[in-house]
Amino acid sequence: MIKLQQGQRLVMIGDSITDCERKFPQGEGLFQGVGKGYVALVDALLQTAYPELSVRVTNMGIGGNTVRDLKARWQTDVLELKPDWLTVMIGINDVWRQFDQPFIPESHVLLEEYEQTLEELVTSAQQGLQGLQGVVLMTPFYLEPNPEDWMRKRMDEFGEAAKRVAERSGAHFIDIQAAFASQFKYVHPTAIASDRVHPGLAGHMIIARAVLQALGFEWERMEG
Repeated sequence: MIKLQQGQRLVMIGDSITDCERKFPQGEGLFQGVGKGYVALVDALLQTAYPELSVRVTNMGIGGNTVRDLKARWQTDVLELKPDWLTVMIGINDVWRQFDQPFIPESHVLLEEYEQTLEELVTSAQQGLQGLQGVVLMTPFYLEPNPEDWMRKRMDEFGEAAKRVAERSGAHFIDIQAAFASQFKYVHPTAIASDRVHPGLAGHMIIARAVLQALGFEWERMEG
């Protein structure tokens, strides 16, 4: 059964994977205000399968963000929006900058800071939002099937940190890296995302499906 209730607000925050050309300052409303990625797919499927619920989906992703950036805007972009449900997917840039900017250490967010900051943000939402029904934490990902690849291995460490935060806080947890794994049997990762990070629509559908499953989406309602 779907966990969302009538008239509730779902805020989805993250980096460019969440952003996907959404409207500013708040990603909602006319002309694909929710963007063109997994948030838009979640919104469309909720509207199609559950029109009676009138769920309000708001996209608060910003390209290039790390968990530090989320902390800087958490008050305005999460707490002041008073979501009933909140999804968080962050960490790709925290890891990526360690590899594509190896000589600029101030741009790197290391594992300990990532885990501590993520837990701080989740706790502040849980304690500061009386109407909050649930938080969904998603792992960052790197579309590389070899778990020993340097960047994939580091990304998995950050994914494990997100899992630990979810376990300690009681948040729902989605392993997005694992959600992509079955695709590697059939296509090269660059067919999903040319840079192995920013997926095309099919990749966004994989993320959207995982989010909806965590929210109790009843797929049979799409049968007509």
